[in-house]
Order: sequence, then structure tokens, then C-alpha cells
Amino acid sequence: MVALPDIINYCDDLLDAPQFKDYCPNGLQIEGGQDVTTIVSGVTACQALIDKAVEAKADMLLVHHGFFWAGESPNIVGMKQRRIKRLLEANISLVAYHLPLDAHPILGNNAQLARILGLEVKGRFGDNGCMAIAMHGRLADKISATQFASKISRSLNRQVLHIAPDAPDSPDIQTLAWCTGAAQNYIEKAVELGVDAFITGEVSEQTTHIARECGIHFFAAGHHATERYGVKALGEHLGQHFEVNQQFIDIDNPI
Repeated sequence: MVALPDIINYCDDLLDAPQFKDYCPNGLQIEGGQDVTTIVSGVTACQALIDKAVEAKADMLLVHHGFFWAGESPNIVGMKQRRIKRLLEANISLVAYHLPLDAHPILGNNAQLARILGLEVKGRFGDNGCMAIAMHGRLADKISATQFASKISRSLNRQVLHIAPDAPDSPDIQTLAWCTGAAQNYIEKAVELGVDAFITGEVSEQTTHIARECGIHFFAAGHHATERYGVKALGEHLGQHFEVNQQFIDIDNPI
């Protein structure tokens, strides 16, 4: 058993959360009990994950996508009321880390995606006003775009969308840039880096034309699928560090 404030303070320091200018509050969002013996982690604090956390008798729910996003209504009604009510009735604390969890060099979403795909990290790019969270690097060996698309699909268990350049002899892939989630607008920054390919979670209409015309391979591997691994790694780390029970629960999302 560990005190909830000890976990929050540890995570804030570990992820350097106060330095980030984010679209939501990072850290403790909903306060439950003060003692934690079981942590459940998952990508998004949806009703299905909350219900699973209640079933698992969790004291703390750790997520990447929590509540209280910039621009949304502040009213606690409807879906938001039901989610929060369920957490409070079960005395479960909701803890969320968004950009700090994207950025961490070991436990973060981008670092974990690199680990899973066998990418060597060379640097960061895409300053969002607080810290560059996107990464760039390389594969040990060149690989065809078709082979790499298959590798992503197998590794993430999600069929990847691949958009190839218009060039008839588009090159094999060795240098890459990547940013998990909804970072399709970073494709032009990846083009500036001169890499062969850019990987993210989502795609927009204009992304297709940029990839085709600027000579870069684009891979959209799913917002959820690319962001499973940071919160899972953080949950496992907290379980080991504080010697508490922890479990990652994946609520599938095709986006």
C-alpha cells in the first residue's frame, strides 16, 4: 500500500509534468481514496475502462487520455457525469498524463513505439511550445515500404494505412520520423528533416497530397494502437517501484 500523493509526486517528477503547456490537466484529475494497492492502466478513461477498473477493485486508474480538455464544456453532465460518478462511487482516483507521457525518453509513447518497431532514436523535433515530443531516427537496415507496412501491422496488431510518394521509384526506407496519436500535421516537419517515412496514428485529407507530392512515405497506424504502450510502461514501472498490484486493460478502438 502506498499513499496516493506519493505516487502523484513521483509521476510529476518522473515525467517532468509541470513544464508542459498541455490541453488538459496532468496528474490527479479525480480524487478517490488516499491509499493505493492496485493500479489499472489504459489509454482512455472511457466508461468501459472505468467499469473494468471497478471490476478489478482498482484504487487508481492511470490513463493517457483523461478528462477536462481545453475547449470542451465544463459542465459535469451526461456522459461525463456518469463516468465521474462511477469513479467516485468506487473511490477510484483518476490520474492522467498526456504530453508528458508522449515525451518521456524511456516510458513515453514515442520511445515505446520506437522500441516496438526497432527504431534507433537520433533526436527530437516538432516543438509545441514546451518541448519537442516527436522523434526521428533510423532502422538498422533498409527495408521496402511494403515490408515496413507489414512490420507495423504485425507489431501493433492493426492494419496500417500506407500512402506512398508519387515518384515511380520511391526509395526503400531507413530514416524515419514518428509521433504517436493525432500528429499527422507534423508530416511537413518530417519532410524538412529529409527522412524516408513518417509514422503517426491518424490521417487527414491533406496528408495524402503532402506525402505524394513531397516524396515521403506516410503510415497511419491508429491513434489508439500507437498510444497503448506508454501508459502500459508507466503502469508497470509504478507497480515495480511502489510494489503494488498493477494491470493494463486494453479497450480496443479502431481509430
